[in-house]
Amino acid sequence: MKTKLRMTGRQHELLMSHLYPGDGKEAVAFALCGRRNGNSVHALSVRAIHTIPYEKCPVRRHDCVTWETDAFAPILRETTDKRLTVIKFHSHPCGLARFSPTDDVSDRELLASVQAWTDSDLPHGSVCVLPDGSLFGRWMTPEERLEPIDVLSVVGDDLNFWFASDVKSDDMPGFAWRNAQAFGAGTTGLLRQLSVAVVGCSGTGSPMLEMLMRHNVGHLVLVDPDRIDEKNLNRITFARKSDIGQLKVEVAEKWIKSVALGTVVEALPHNLCEPAIIRRVAECDVVVGCMDSAEGRWLLNKLATFYCMPYFDVGIRLDADGHGGINQICGSVNYLQPGGSSLLSRKVITMRQVEAEGLKRTNPEVYATQLKDKYIHGVQEDRPAVVSINMHYASLTMLEILARLHPFRVEGNEQFARFGSSLTDPRFAPMDEDGAPCQALSKHVGRGDTVPLLDNPYLSEVETA
Repeated sequence: MKTKLRMTGRQHELLMSHLYPGDGKEAVAFALCGRRNGNSVHALSVRAIHTIPYEKCPVRRHDCVTWETDAFAPILRETTDKRLTVIKFHSHPCGLARFSPTDDVSDRELLASVQAWTDSDLPHGSVCVLPDGSLFGRWMTPEERLEPIDVLSVVGDDLNFWFASDVKSDDMPGFAWRNAQAFGAGTTGLLRQLSVAVVGCSGTGSPMLEMLMRHNVGHLVLVDPDRIDEKNLNRITFARKSDIGQLKVEVAEKWIKSVALGTVVEALPHNLCEPAIIRRVAECDVVVGCMDSAEGRWLLNKLATFYCMPYFDVGIRLDADGHGGINQICGSVNYLQPGGSSLLSRKVITMRQVEAEGLKRTNPEVYATQLKDKYIHGVQEDRPAVVSINMHYASLTMLEILARLHPFRVEGNEQFARFGSSLTDPRFAPMDEDGAPCQALSKHVGRGDTVPLLDNPYLSEVETA
């Protein structure tokens, strides 16, 4: 079982200001976390952080058993009510990058008492925050063993990941050394440990898969229900004419395995709007959306919020006049942080589009009637797409991922939440910062598994995983 802990950049900033106040009175904090409780991955997403005042903490022992009742009991009550996981955060001002014997004693007492209070086998844990902001942690098994948290991540303007076991540079395959020369051995080694879900494996999705594979990404999860059509051959990089009629993700899987660069690949020939697919994507570290549909993009934005994941979305607009002319070619890459702005609040999509596409998918007869009666706007059925344009914007998306993992921009990442360009009027569009939190999504940060999933009635299947 691999364990993961995720939080937003804002949550990390709150922890740093509380644990390192600058007056030598470093206290502790507790997080309540939602969960993705899978068969092989248990991912915890920070839902809320409760800071404990210094005066309510025992002198640097962090032994919650002796804390004042009014400081800790409300946290436990909320855990019991909502089936959330408790994570304790404390600091090591001296920079000690491991748990001390004092930590061992207090963690065992604390986590055992939390398990007894909740009367459950939830993986409650303890995390240390070092002065440079880096994290390491552990959780208690039902048998009261302390096991390391495998992956800890902070999703902010930059992406930070810390692993219980790092890949050594001398273990790096030869083909990856050129990538390491450009972006550093640390970034290349990090990519090797990441799992990335790519939703949509056609126009922009296929070059994304190619770049992720050749950038040494460790695990790819491919989601797309469609089969290869002859019209796809102008843009799917891994497709041959003999592949017509085959599932896109299965052809992609065969291609990636045949290249044999070490990337593990998992093909899911299903629609994202299925509970099992939502759950599997939520277990990955990063999600990339390469879809045209507003419904799918909104669902991914919700998924990334509920499970505290970074979401990279690529969109392209090609308006052809039907007579060999082009009115507009433009596109953009949106980087979405949980708790920040969304595709909806950025006006990339509208709820009218989302609702129309959802109705067409679930009830095409009612959709046709409402379209005829002009109650809804129609769904655009087919969009022109060509490999040269798709590869350009897929490349911008890959560079955006790299920029978040290995910040190389002179002015930092903060002002590049949306990065777009026009090719008909050649220029880069004005860059946008993240903006105000989306009112529709920000309240759902870190909720994890819910029934129904993502509070979506179409995902009302009972959770079994």
